[in-house]
Amino acid sequence: MTTLTGIGYDSHRLTDGRKLILGGVEIPGDRGLDGHSDADVLTHAVIDALLGAAGLGDIGEHFPDTDERYRDADSIELLETVLTRVVAQGIEPVNVDATVVMERPKLAPHREAIRERLAVALGLAIGRVNVKATTGEGMGFVGRGEGVTALAVVSVRIAD
Repeated sequence: MTTLTGIGYDSHRLTDGRKLILGGVEIPGDRGLDGHSDADVLTHAVIDALLGAAGLGDIGEHFPDTDERYRDADSIELLETVLTRVVAQGIEPVNVDATVVMERPKLAPHREAIRERLAVALGLAIGRVNVKATTGEGMGFVGRGEGVTALAVVSVRIAD
């Protein structure tokens, strides 16, 4: 078996009138993320990391924001579609480590639900999915509460 690793990053602007979805879980709050799909930055970062590990491009190639089929799309469903494509290549995910960067609301009360949602979507044990949170410490667009970013690393294995 060979182990491969991919990295993913995403960011979206916070806006009024949208739900805040992170890792497929709705987080209560007064603003959500603006985007073509549900704008789930965490799941988007995981998708890009999985695609990167498999050498299959990026999320924009598979689900372009110019395609109306993906307007308001559930990002967990997009992740499941990508997983199907990756598994068809003989590649299986091993683990995920991700970080969400946002000022508020606090992610800690929702962390286990997010881990579970991502684990189920990827067919992994919850212990193979780690989600961390931090803030921008008042600096930059995240620190000013203008947006949220996420970074993910995914390891996969493929038979030699």
